[in-house]
Amino acid sequence: MALLSILQYPDERLHTVAAPVAEIDSRIRTLVADMFETMYEARGIGLAATQVDVHERVVVMDLSEDKSEPRVFINPVITHKDGQTTYEEGCLSVPGIYDTVTRAERVTVEALDENGEAFTLEADGLLAICIQHELDHLMGKVFVEHLSPLKQSRIKTKLKKRQKQS
Repeated sequence: MALLSILQYPDERLHTVAAPVAEIDSRIRTLVADMFETMYEARGIGLAATQVDVHERVVVMDLSEDKSEPRVFINPVITHKDGQTTYEEGCLSVPGIYDTVTRAERVTVEALDENGEAFTLEADGLLAICIQHELDHLMGKVFVEHLSPLKQSRIKTKLKKRQKQS
């Protein structure tokens, strides 16, 4: 396994729309393992392949405190959304920035696991929010794009300044 570099907003590659995975092979399984290692090391709860500059529809997630509930979503599609909720979100690609985003309260997602088995998952709460957040990445959208243009501009300025200092 290997740690992957996480792209930082406003890197333009974060706006690349991910292509469907054509075949779940050893390359994809290695990518999944590397994404989990990277996500855990960065202390995140979700990571989309787009964030590590791989533009294929792969997401890993683990909302547990002890890394005991790893979830893999390959070629995920949200088939149903219901309700509305707000949550203060953060993102490994937008370090140190948190803001409130409105999303669906409940979602149904269809995807493949790392063995190519199809599954359907009905999710609510933090899991539903995380699914929507990560699937946004696959569509080339970062959570700050749900915020006002003024907030987006301030975040870009802050992160560009931080990147120049490092």
